[in-house]
Amino acid sequence: MRLPWGSRGLPATAAVALERGERVLVHARTPAGGYVVVTDRALHLPDGGPLPWHRVENALWDEEGLRVVTTGGEERRVPLPEPGRVPEAVRERVTSSILVNRHVRLGERGGVRLVARRMPGGAEASWQMVFDGGVDSGDPGVRAAAEQALAGLRRSLGV
Repeated sequence: MRLPWGSRGLPATAAVALERGERVLVHARTPAGGYVVVTDRALHLPDGGPLPWHRVENALWDEEGLRVVTTGGEERRVPLPEPGRVPEAVRERVTSSILVNRHVRLGERGGVRLVARRMPGGAEASWQMVFDGGVDSGDPGVRAAAEQALAGLRRSLGV
């Protein structure tokens, strides 16, 4: 179901379901006839539902098109030979979702990156712990040190 509000020139054939109040910023058509749609709340890809900005870890463009990696490690590719302003809009949205990005050393082998991301439409933050390569995130001592670092950071920032 495609809703009419905030469609900003998006053709009805795009068949993108927007939430009430969600605004389309830019869009681009894929060679297969689908659409990549950037809104203020999410990245809509033709092969699935909306991907909220706090779940986009990385978005890269190459000669094949768009490659998106989620915070859960899932990778999605979309051919997009004529992206228009989509790359700039995605970069701005991902960057604006990051509230805190701090690296904390946990020992000789490395540390953990603590990242707080803004949840769409709310004041709450989603926290992630991204361990450096070589750091065993399954080690209970490492995990406890990371949790302690996160608690200290949240306390110091009041988040």
